[in-house]
Amino acid sequence: MVKIRLRRLGAKKNPFYRVVVADSRFARDGRFIEEIGTYDPTTEPSTVKIDADKAKQWLANGAQPTDTVRALLKKAEIL
Repeated sequence: MVKIRLRRLGAKKNPFYRVVVADSRFARDGRFIEEIGTYDPTTEPSTVKIDADKAKQWLANGAQPTDTVRALLKKAEIL
C-alpha cells in the first residue's frame, strides 16, 4: 500500500520533516517514491510547503495519507 507520510530529519529535539510518498512496508526514514513537500514544526507558526499538484495526483492514484499528513493537507487547503 502506498502512503503519504512524514520522513523525520533534523537534529535531536529539533525536528524537520519531509512529506513523502512511500510504500508502507519500508521504514519511516527509509526508501521512498517521491518527495512532495516539507513541514517545519519548530517555526512560529509552523511552516508547511506541499506541492498541491503532486499531492492531488497521488491521492487520485490511491495513496493514503497518515493522520498527521491529512491534517497538514487540510491546513494547506489541498483536501
